[in-house]
Amino acid sequence: MSPDWSPLNDELAIWRAEGRDLPLWWRDDDATEPTAALEQLLHLAEALGMPVHLAVIPQPATAALAKVIGTSAHATALVHGWAHLNHAPEGQKKAEFGHARPDAAEQAQAGLDRLRGLLGPKLFEMFVPPWNRIDPALIPRLPDLGYRALSTYTPRPARDAAPGLVQINTHMDPIHWRGGGGLVDPDSQITALLRHLQDRRRSRADAAEPLGFLTHHLVHDPAIWDFTRACLSTLLAGGARPVNLISLKGPLP
Repeated sequence: MSPDWSPLNDELAIWRAEGRDLPLWWRDDDATEPTAALEQLLHLAEALGMPVHLAVIPQPATAALAKVIGTSAHATALVHGWAHLNHAPEGQKKAEFGHARPDAAEQAQAGLDRLRGLLGPKLFEMFVPPWNRIDPALIPRLPDLGYRALSTYTPRPARDAAPGLVQINTHMDPIHWRGGGGLVDPDSQITALLRHLQDRRRSRADAAEPLGFLTHHLVHDPAIWDFTRACLSTLLAGGARPVNLISLKGPLP
């Protein structure tokens, strides 16, 4: 059975009638090299006319990946930790930068420096910690390392994660990680998205934060690709405004 997009379409109609702005951004994690899945992702971005922000793992990232990003009109790169290795203490949730360790800031700096060298103007200075977890003590150090923004998951608690560091999170992830992969039930995702948009409209959530759609191209199956296309298409057709963070003029949202 196909997902029922009508509740989302009805909500988007309210946004249009009230003249509300819905900025939309797309983050895709774990790029290191060109693959068939990455090519499919970039073709989808082109078909949608939607910029995609590739959270690139710096340590294994290749020059071939940099060439692909550099020649794509729809790709922007972000810094995805350093090596995407789990440093969490035993028994705790996976994280590379989620717990205090002496070399965390050094590796965050190394990741930014390496991708600046590989990608130049195609890099937006946003830190995306693997597994979306970051030690709170590291956050205020990121601006001094050269970062402008931080991205994790779920609505941001405030625009500024620290002085000089804007937080722009993601809010939807179609992959059923806890179930071992595959697509999360589409209707439950639509319901959650509808609730989030209603929270924004009713001032229960930050309406200025771009709505973030999160994907992981390397583990997509056909159902995830289909849902991604359908969801982004529905949002765009309903009036959402695609955002490329690297192209924004003035202060970040």
